[in-house]
Amino acid sequence: MRKAMRPQQIFLSGAICLFVLLNAAAGWAAETPLERLQREQLLGVKRIHVEPLQGGHGAAQIRDMLIGSLHRTGLFLLTEDAQQADAFIRGSAQDLIYSDYYASREGLQVRGAASSSERESGESEFASTSFGIGDSEQSSRRERKHEASAAVRLVLRSGEVIWSTTQESAGGKYRGPAADVAERVARELGEAWRAAQRPSSSP
Repeated sequence: MRKAMRPQQIFLSGAICLFVLLNAAAGWAAETPLERLQREQLLGVKRIHVEPLQGGHGAAQIRDMLIGSLHRTGLFLLTEDAQQADAFIRGSAQDLIYSDYYASREGLQVRGAASSSERESGESEFASTSFGIGDSEQSSRRERKHEASAAVRLVLRSGEVIWSTTQESAGGKYRGPAADVAERVARELGEAWRAAQRPSSSP
């Protein structure tokens, strides 16, 4: 036999429902017509073709990793046939390895000299003083860096851009910069797709 709800419990349940409804209404009111259109277009994307990325060294490798990262989200079908795609990922990427050089010099150097001469009664006197303090230290170091970046966009067949992002690698102990930046792009696109679903769901 179920127990009857207390007045306090009824009030709390009603307050929670009202809070959810007000939040949903606020989300709908804050959405502009353009944002609603882009949300609906994003939800309509099922198949994505990742085009060759422009840029410098490592662009092809980042593209391959991006395809793998997007596939793992389970939100889209990745196709190599551009004719079958609903939308395309286009943009640029690069994977750079370079070195920074740093040089510094610290020290204190003081130099001084003095001299004089006098002539009295046919005699000459000369005096000379010199002193110096010197201490200097110079150091240099070379730092090797490995970074990757990508700037991509999701484009419909009509040419409309409905999503874009720019990501830079943070590096990691077990994941290289190229894999890191590919994972970041895929994660942000997945978050945008899930966010597009929320306003359309009923409270």
